[in-house]
Amino acid sequence: MILVLKPGSTEEQRRELIREIENLGLKVHVSVGEETTIIGLVGDVSRINPYALSSHEIVANTLRVREPFKKANRMFKPEDTMIEVQGRKIGAGHFVLISGPCSVESEEQIVSIAHDLKKSGATFLRGGAYKPRTSPYSFQGLGLEGLELLKTAGKEAGLPIVSELMSTEVLDRFVEDVDIIQVGARNMQNFVMLRELGRTKKPILLKRGLSATLEEWLMSAEYIMSEGNEQVILCERGIRTFETYTRNTLDLSAVPAIKRLSHLPIIVDPSHGTGKSWMVSSMCKAALVSGADGLIIEVHNNPRSALSDGEQSLTPDDYAGLVPDLRKLAEFEGLRIEF
Repeated sequence: MILVLKPGSTEEQRRELIREIENLGLKVHVSVGEETTIIGLVGDVSRINPYALSSHEIVANTLRVREPFKKANRMFKPEDTMIEVQGRKIGAGHFVLISGPCSVESEEQIVSIAHDLKKSGATFLRGGAYKPRTSPYSFQGLGLEGLELLKTAGKEAGLPIVSELMSTEVLDRFVEDVDIIQVGARNMQNFVMLRELGRTKKPILLKRGLSATLEEWLMSAEYIMSEGNEQVILCERGIRTFETYTRNTLDLSAVPAIKRLSHLPIIVDPSHGTGKSWMVSSMCKAALVSGADGLIIEVHNNPRSALSDGEQSLTPDDYAGLVPDLRKLAEFEGLRIEF
C-alpha cells in the first residue's frame, strides 16, 4: 500500500503518521519528491483498514501495490535512483561504461588493459577474480590473488573496480576492496548471499538470471533492499531461449520495462548477451538508445589467448573506436556522460 501525502504537510505531521503505521507492525519507506511525498507500507497490509489511513488529514490518496516487490517498485519511489561511486554517478540520466577482461590473468595483463581503458574513457574497471564456469575443468580465476591484481590496476589507472562475488566466505574482503560488488546470473537467486549483501553499504550490481522473469529479478533486488542496502544496479546480460546462434538472447525490451516497473538503474552487458565480439558494438548502441544507464563491456588485450570468454571480448583498439560513437549517441539522447 502507498500513501500519497498532501502538499504542504509538515515534518511533524509526517512523523506522527509514520508512528501510527509502525504501531500497526508495518515498515515504512518514505520517498520525498520535488512536489509529492510518498509513504510506502511494507508488510502484511491485508488486515489494515484503508479508511483509517486515507482519512488522515495529510493523506491525499491511498494506492494498492499489486506487485510483490515493494522497495524496488517505482510506485514507492517515482524518481529514478542515482548511485554515486567515487564521484561517478549511475542512473537518473547519468551513463557509465564498466569495462575490462572476463578474468584477471596476470598483473601485466590487467594493468595494461586498465591503462588502455582509462585512456579511452572507461568509468569503471571490471575483472573476474573468481569465475563461475560451466565446466569444473575450466579456468576458475586467480581468487584473492586476482583481486589484489585488480586493485593494483585500478589504483594505477585511477578507476574504481567491479568484481563478482562467488561466496560469502570472502565477503569481508570484497566489502573492503571492491567498489561495486557484482552478483552473477547464477547467483541471482542465492537468497542467503543477497541478504548478506543487503547488510553491507556497498553498491551491488545484480545480473539477471539465465531464465529469470523481470519479476523474479526484481524480487532478488528486493532481498538486498529489504535488509537496508538500496544501492542496487540491475544488469541485463541475456537470457536462455531456444536460439543457439548467439550465446544468449539479449533482451533489450527489459530496459524500458524495468524503467516502468522500477526506479533502479539498469545497465546492459552485450558481451554475455551475444557471445560474439562482432555483435557487441551494435548492441551497445542499441542498449544506450533503449534507455540503459550504462554498459558492461569485456575487453582483452589478446582475445585469442584469453583464458575465458575471448570470443566475446573487444580489443583495446576496438573499444577505443566504439567509445566516441557512444559519446555522440549519449549526447544526442541528452544523457550526462560519466566517461
